[in-house]
Amino acid sequence: MNPFQKNESKETLFSPVSIEEVPPRPPSPPKKPSPTICGSNYPLSIAFIVVNEFCERFSYYGMKAVLILYFLYFLHWNEDTSTSIYHAFSSLCYFTPILGAAIADSWLGKFKTIIYLSLVYVLGHVIKSLGALPILGGQVVHTVLSLIGLSLIALGTGGIKPCVAAFGGDQFEEKHAEERTRYFSVFYLSINAGSLISTFITPMLRDVQCFGEDCYALAFGVPGLLMVIALVVFAMGSKIYNKPPPEGNIVAQVFKCIWFAISNRFKNRSGDIPKRQHWLDWAAEKYPKQLIMDVKALTRVLFLYIPLPMFWALLDQQGSRWTLQAIRMNRNLGFFVLQPDQMQVLNPLLVLIFIPLFDFVIYRLVSKCGINFSSLRKMAVGMILACLAFAVAAAVEIKINEMAPAQPGPQEVFLQVLNLADDEVKVTVVGNENNSLLIESIKSFQKTPHYSKLHLKTKSQDFHFHLKYHNLSLYTEHSVQEKNWYSLVIREDGNSISSMMVKDTESRTTNGMTTVRFVNTLHKDVNISLSTDTSLNVGEDYGVSAYRTVQRGEYPAVHCRTEDKNFSLNLGLLDFGAAYLFVITNNTNQGLQAWKIEDIPANKMSIAWQLPQYALVTAGEVMFSVTGLEFSYSQAPSSMKSVLQAAWLLTIAVGNIIVLVVAQFSGLVQWAEFILFSCLLLVICLIFSIMGYYYVPVKTEDMRGPADKHIPHIQGNMIKLETKKTKL
Repeated sequence: MNPFQKNESKETLFSPVSIEEVPPRPPSPPKKPSPTICGSNYPLSIAFIVVNEFCERFSYYGMKAVLILYFLYFLHWNEDTSTSIYHAFSSLCYFTPILGAAIADSWLGKFKTIIYLSLVYVLGHVIKSLGALPILGGQVVHTVLSLIGLSLIALGTGGIKPCVAAFGGDQFEEKHAEERTRYFSVFYLSINAGSLISTFITPMLRDVQCFGEDCYALAFGVPGLLMVIALVVFAMGSKIYNKPPPEGNIVAQVFKCIWFAISNRFKNRSGDIPKRQHWLDWAAEKYPKQLIMDVKALTRVLFLYIPLPMFWALLDQQGSRWTLQAIRMNRNLGFFVLQPDQMQVLNPLLVLIFIPLFDFVIYRLVSKCGINFSSLRKMAVGMILACLAFAVAAAVEIKINEMAPAQPGPQEVFLQVLNLADDEVKVTVVGNENNSLLIESIKSFQKTPHYSKLHLKTKSQDFHFHLKYHNLSLYTEHSVQEKNWYSLVIREDGNSISSMMVKDTESRTTNGMTTVRFVNTLHKDVNISLSTDTSLNVGEDYGVSAYRTVQRGEYPAVHCRTEDKNFSLNLGLLDFGAAYLFVITNNTNQGLQAWKIEDIPANKMSIAWQLPQYALVTAGEVMFSVTGLEFSYSQAPSSMKSVLQAAWLLTIAVGNIIVLVVAQFSGLVQWAEFILFSCLLLVICLIFSIMGYYYVPVKTEDMRGPADKHIPHIQGNMIKLETKKTKL
């Protein structure tokens, strides 16, 4: 989770720094005192803002928690495409704050920007929820609606991100700076509370069955409702807000200053013109000295930002690759059954635990040991912890693959034989060259322990089967295609036997879902009710149903009926990730019953094995994210804090683009991709450490210069720096 970090300044993301001559404003009429909370120095208006932020964060993180599974199961995209679109959306959410802040600071002001973009936000949720309704059009309609909804949500959440916290700061008078600082702490708490609750509740809403499958419309609709509440609550405080007018865009001024310096230097590249100490000094003809000094300090910090996107590339995969890993694990903890997307709740939960733990325990112990644990060192250690987290994730992935069933390769098929006759059958598989590929004796209703691998000469091939039953010998032929699983079903046919080839599930796993299918040996069609919304019909005389997804759990009495009879079948435990075949038979002694075969074994590795990687990456986040912004603000003048926040959010956006590119074009298996990310961040950490070693911290008192003056040529006005180096 990368919540909007608290900023103890009243500025928006792009706070105003005026460099133009502005005519004096007429004196403002005296303001009425704003109502306060219980007679304290806290304005009543901040209560509306904090509630708004809680609901908005609930809306955003709740929707995002189930997003990757929505792509995978509802839109039926593959894992790489799902991951790419997920991170494209995340990246857009961190690019749009630039637009939102520009609108707020240059045009509408914070209040109107929040109102208008919240309406866009709500509209995005509505369209996204409609796109999750199975009854509304086909897959093309669902895809188009989903992408439109996500684009509007990204514009809404990103656009209001830089405005809400700063608008809360605007409600305080300058003399109440201490109360404003506490407000930002409560504001940050509301972010984590909204994230924590939503990432736990929304997957439970998704798990509700509607239209015969997971109810993604409900999982998206409830966060959308929370966003409506957020908008209504925020609008309710309209009459008591302090609404400062827009005052200009500092980021635009910074870019103009840098561009003018570069273009001016290019124009004056003659050797006759005296050189200047810093390339930004070439902006002195147009821009005030103080702004130039502030931009110099800013560029020194932004240089350290270059390696940062790689950390975010790893951190933000909790909602994508790690969730996809969780669906192939056993989520039964004994006392509670977790949804795969609920594991993300560990991040905000551990953040709330780790921040005080690190601040009051770990950092103080390190300090007492005489170790200078500087901000840059903390950030480097945070990167190393994220590297270790992905190394652990790779180890878990390898173990999952070892426990998973084998995958048939090119020119290979897997075959199992199901003998539903009343006596033993000897099966011989004969190839094109009359060579025996498989010889096996199968007893009546014998459960074969595994599939047999058969090699093909081409991508598809006809196999000849010799079946020996009692004194009868039968020959039959069936066609198969490479990279598939097949079941040869042998059945009674009067006094003889016959066979049919059934193609099994098309992938080696069921993507973590529990699936079932039925073979009906009765002479009448059977209707099977697996749940209130899920039923299927199986044809008479060895009809075979398609696979049907069901909820994991015990099924002791599944209601079934024929045209003249109702009965129940005991299916037993249907576990995570397994594919089951049930043969409905009529046993003379025991009546109607289901013979159960496990086509694909259940997930065996517990989801609890993901806890170490979540703990490591969250510890890395606390050391990297919180420390990084704190260090940035300490090294840049206050007028540049908003620009730093913009650059910080852009590093997150670029990090998500890195994941998108790797997922779409690397072609690596998952464990190798985890190792790749871990190694890349380790290299980046080394580069960052070298950059930090040569970085010279700026004294706080050296950030302020004399009053703004237009100076044609700057000589000897470099910021004084400490000569002490920061070693990593």
